[in-house]
Order: sequence, then C-alpha cells, then structure tokens
Amino acid sequence: MNEDEIKQKLTPEEYAVLRQKGTEAPFSGKLLHETRTGMYTCKVCGTALFSSDAKFDSGTGWPSFDQALPGAVINKVDTAHGMSRTEITCAKCGSHLGHVFDDGPTATGKRYCLNSVCLDLQAEEGK
Repeated sequence: MNEDEIKQKLTPEEYAVLRQKGTEAPFSGKLLHETRTGMYTCKVCGTALFSSDAKFDSGTGWPSFDQALPGAVINKVDTAHGMSRTEITCAKCGSHLGHVFDDGPTATGKRYCLNSVCLDLQAEEGK
C-alpha cells in the first residue's frame, strides 16, 4: 500500500497520528476502557501487535500494555519536544503507535502507551 492509499484509508486524525507522529488527546480513545479479549492490530496494515492479555489500566489516559508480540514493533529514539523517549512503530509498515516507558507495574517493567486510533481490536468470538 502506498502513502496515497494509506491516506485514503484513514481518517484525518488516524493519519495525523499514524503517519505524522501525532498523539490523540488523553482519555479520548475508544480502546482505553476496552475489556474484550482478542488481538490488537495495526490500523494501517493489520499486523497483530498486542494481546489483550498484556493490556492494563495505567491511569495515563491511553491504552497501555506490558509487552508487544515478538517482532511486532520497532523501538526508535525520539528526542522531539525536548525530551528523550522511545517511540514504537509497527515493524511491518512503520506506522507510529506511541511510546514505551520503563515504569510498568508488571514483571516486564514496560508500559507501552498506545494511541487508540492506531489500533483495531480483533475480538474473540463471544468474549
């Protein structure tokens, strides 16, 4: 899929976050309080990124996970906005997903902080 096709597929907000590294407003995302089980996938290419088993409520205003699926995301240094963070992108299409921090409450110590507009939930049947 080329960039024009991606732009046609996404809403303006989705495009701004996924392809231009924007951020949705905290506490506004449709997946923040999602509790169904299933697989969270990339909105652009459909790649499975996170299992619902890894999701937790971080209280930060964005869906949070303590681990990504193996090989699903790429970590990149992000020094924008005068700080140093670790950006995460989809390993398949390179779309911006959010950031990962080393302050998670589980054994992984990670908090993958995602934008809801970057994800689709492929919910398990009946759950």
